[in-house]
Parts: sequence; C-alpha cells; structure tokens
Amino acid sequence: MCAGRRLLAALTLGVLTCGLTWAAEPLDDTALSDTWGQALLSLNTTNYQGMDFTRLTLGADISLSANFNGMRLGEYTWSPRNATGADIDLGTLRFGRSDGTAAQRTVSITDPYFEFVTTGSGSSQQVVGMRFGFGGISGDIGTTMNVVSGSLLIDAGAAGTIDSRNDTLGGKRWDGTTCVSTATCTLALSQIGGLHAGNADGASRDFFLAIQSQAVNYPSLVAGLAAPDTAQAGVWMNWRDRLSALNTTGTVPPNVGKGP
Repeated sequence: MCAGRRLLAALTLGVLTCGLTWAAEPLDDTALSDTWGQALLSLNTTNYQGMDFTRLTLGADISLSANFNGMRLGEYTWSPRNATGADIDLGTLRFGRSDGTAAQRTVSITDPYFEFVTTGSGSSQQVVGMRFGFGGISGDIGTTMNVVSGSLLIDAGAAGTIDSRNDTLGGKRWDGTTCVSTATCTLALSQIGGLHAGNADGASRDFFLAIQSQAVNYPSLVAGLAAPDTAQAGVWMNWRDRLSALNTTGTVPPNVGKGP
C-alpha cells in the first residue's frame, strides 16, 4: 500500500506543479478578449444503473517520469483464487524510459479525476466505491505484472492478444494463464515487460483504478466507448483502449534516476 500512496502523491504533485499557471500582471480588456482557458477543477454528478456518481476532474496536462516497486493493493484472502494474496500485485512500475528518445522519457497524462460512488439517499446514503483515472494517457510504462484484478485488453502483436474476458473468473486475481480454453491463453501477464499507451489515433482513454465494497458498473467517460466491464468488489483496474505490449520477454525498460 505504501507504493500506492507514493504513486498518488507523485501524480498529485505533478498536477500542482504542472497544472497551474500564474499571471504576472493584470490583463486589459483587449488582451483578455484574446485569452481562453478552462477551470482547473470541474465537478460532475450523474446517476447510472441505480447508483450516484460524483466526479472531480483536474484540468491538467502532466508529464510524469517515476519508478515504483512492490505495489500490492487489496491484500485479503479470496478463496476462489488467492493467487499472490492481493488484487493488484505489480513487481515494477515505471512511467517513462531512459533508453529511448526524448519523447519516451516521460508519460503524458491529461485530465486526472476522482469519482465517488454512493447508493441510497438522505441518512441512508453510503459510499460504496471510488475510482481514480485519466482522461488520456500516452507513453511507455514498464511493468512486471504478477497478478491483476481487472479488465485488460493488450495487443501483443504476433503473440496475439491478452484479454481478461477469457478468464474463467472474470479477471479477478488473474495472471493471464487461466482461460476458458487453452486456445485463448496466449501469454502470462509476467511475460509482458511493459505497455505502450496510445496509438496513431490518440491517447489511451479508459484507464482507471477503482476500489469498491460491491460490484459497480462505472459509466463511460468517453463518447463512442462502451461502458467498462463490471468492476468486482475489491481493487480493480480497467484498461482496454489503445494498449499494446512493449515486448513479450518480460524485459522491463530502464528508467534511470527517477522515483523513490
């Protein structure tokens, strides 16, 4: 959990340092008419499938280079498949790489948001979940994925695709090897040394990390994208849009001199 808190702190710091612009002097009416912008914070509420969603979006563009190790989220016993004992178990997580071009050294993130899920009303209203995600994310993310609970779709090139929808337990504590049939199991998650987010059409648009006490159907935030798969109780990752494997050898690209 400490690594998760460090990740959140790094992203928050990025928003505070990169997302704010200060005017050195007041603008007259003429200059003001040529100036445009958007609010740093926006608040949206919606009702979807009987649940209420309150989303706070930070209108920020962030370039992030950071390293995290030993990230384990959602540690508890789950008898159907305990796996490593955590919903999310990432041995390594690196935003950006130091062995490529200048553009590959950082990962670009736009419009990070927090969204809270509530049920009931009045005195019976209660929070049943929340998610943290990005409006868009582009770049190379080196990672060692031991176990992931979530909905993943990864284009692995000639090796085929990795799709959690092929999992017999719907993606809960999945390592990529347990599938409906052997024909749909192409690679273990640990064979993927990293992910490239985005393609020629633009950034990857559906990443979020959520925690909930019961199954939650989160609404889609992107016009034209279907609503995400149901997030199961516990910690859940969703990432299916414009996502490809950096390699299938398990080799994580270096990111020298960044992170704790």
